[in-house]
Amino acid sequence: MAAQLTSPPTPGSLQRGPASVARLVLLVASVGMLLVVGLVEPHAAQPDLAPRGWAPGVLLPVALSPAAVTALLWAAYVAGAGAVALGLSRRVGALRSWAVPAALGALALVTTPFGSADHVSYLAYGRILVTGGDPWTERPVDWGGGADPVTSRVEAPWTEEPSVYGPFGTLLHGLSALVGGDDLREGVWVWQLLVVLSWLAVRVLLRRVLPEDAHGRVDVLWTLNPLVLGVGVLGAHIDVVAAALVVAAVAVAGRWPGPVGALGSGVVAALAGSTKVTYAVVAVGLLVAWWVTGHRGAGWARLAGAHVAGVVVAGAALHVWAGPHVYDQLLRSRQAVSLAMPWRPLLEWGRDTIGNQPTRLAISIAAAVLAVVLAGCLLRLTRPARRDQAAPAVDPVPEGRLEKRSGTGVVALWVTACLALAYSLAAPYSLPWYDLLAWCALPALRAGPVDLLALVRLLALALAYVPGRVLGMTPGVEELTLGVRRGVVPWVGLALWAVVIAAGVRRGSWPWSAPGRRAS
Repeated sequence: MAAQLTSPPTPGSLQRGPASVARLVLLVASVGMLLVVGLVEPHAAQPDLAPRGWAPGVLLPVALSPAAVTALLWAAYVAGAGAVALGLSRRVGALRSWAVPAALGALALVTTPFGSADHVSYLAYGRILVTGGDPWTERPVDWGGGADPVTSRVEAPWTEEPSVYGPFGTLLHGLSALVGGDDLREGVWVWQLLVVLSWLAVRVLLRRVLPEDAHGRVDVLWTLNPLVLGVGVLGAHIDVVAAALVVAAVAVAGRWPGPVGALGSGVVAALAGSTKVTYAVVAVGLLVAWWVTGHRGAGWARLAGAHVAGVVVAGAALHVWAGPHVYDQLLRSRQAVSLAMPWRPLLEWGRDTIGNQPTRLAISIAAAVLAVVLAGCLLRLTRPARRDQAAPAVDPVPEGRLEKRSGTGVVALWVTACLALAYSLAAPYSLPWYDLLAWCALPALRAGPVDLLALVRLLALALAYVPGRVLGMTPGVEELTLGVRRGVVPWVGLALWAVVIAAGVRRGSWPWSAPGRRAS
């Protein structure tokens, strides 16, 4: 894909032609269908948050059946993936202004979140926090004698589960619950506002970190990506907030390129990890980036020491405040295996042969090894963006020098994207919004097949978890969606493992790359 590009597009340029028209049609159709799902009456993908108080309510008085909402979401995600693929193939420029992102953000704020009931759990944990409880030990179903107006609305299967989120994320949940008070819908709207602002902040920060000729990738892969919009923003998932903190950590390191910036980036990385633990990987990305961009010896030690100090001090302060039970629920669920992952068939076979716990332990160990292998392959198969990233794929600069020409922030995001994507592919338990960690960093990679690999992965997971709740489905819809989740998507994941490993084994060459040309 990238090997055929010879010149970068001008910012905001439109590539005219049938493919551009098709991309626009697919974008409008996809976003339109997603908005309809968020604007209609509560349905199988969307819990009822009424009464609405001062927050937005139902704007389209239409009732969608479980089958209709499933079909709409599947169509929206397929169309959205097509739009992203066309945008990558055309290498479109960045948006000329903030009008479109601002409009999308405003529209997101008048919808009701869908795709799961996680946002209700967020508010429940925040409610427990601000009303004097410990969200890491209290079960929502028990709080307030089971009659609390917020915690009693948590849906199965999370009614008896304490919080799995970190202290900083829970503080934000508490802020939302504090403003919303007894009204669940009002609290959820405050949380939506934080999510939308975080989504916009990722665009702002990426445009500061990445070279100008990569800004088009920011809009294709993040701003105008209907899968990111639907799964993350319209789903009101905490992963969008954590993604903004990841990019902010990299931006801080670039804004103050020295020990002060390293310390500040460590603090922000700790906030990301204290929102959702996997997002702390950006700290590793920055440490690697300083090394490969030329900060060696004593210089690297000073930066690394300041960075680690920021992570430790900020992280420790938050966790001391939160108490000793922050990771209890995370540890209890560490051997969970989700239905759509390739490990699931192995778990179901192993439970009948060697037992449940031995199988889960073996899967956990194998997944960790696989994640390392996939990360190594992805790092070998990709390169960070450069200001001359449109150069031919046969590059006269030795590969060892490529990263030095990219800048610390770009390299940090490149490493983060590869590690995050490897983890998402290999993890025994993964849901579509977990992929946002990779997608917020993916624009830092030079265009190449890994874009399509990540797109296939996110599309498959998004389709697998439609409509997303365990309530409100008819038997026919439940059978169909579970069939996709258990019988199709795990094999897509297995195929993606094979592609990445095979490409890595072939000396860093994708199977479909032209002979004699290094994939970029």
